Amino acid sequence: MKKSKNRKTIILKCTIQKKNNISKYYTTKNIKNNKNKLKLKKYNYILRKKTIHEEI
Repeated sequence: MKKSKNRKTIILKCTIQKKNNISKYYTTKNIKNNKNKLKLKKYNYILRKKTIHEEI
């Protein structure tokens, strides 16, 4: 797979469970289109529900 110059690998961490920071997701985003920090709803397996994960 060819790596694009506009894509960057980022880490998403849970905003609710800041104490342990175990719930992490790795993903890529297009820097050209998304200059702001990314916020997505992802599943937190410790809390067993969907929570907001924010780019660090």
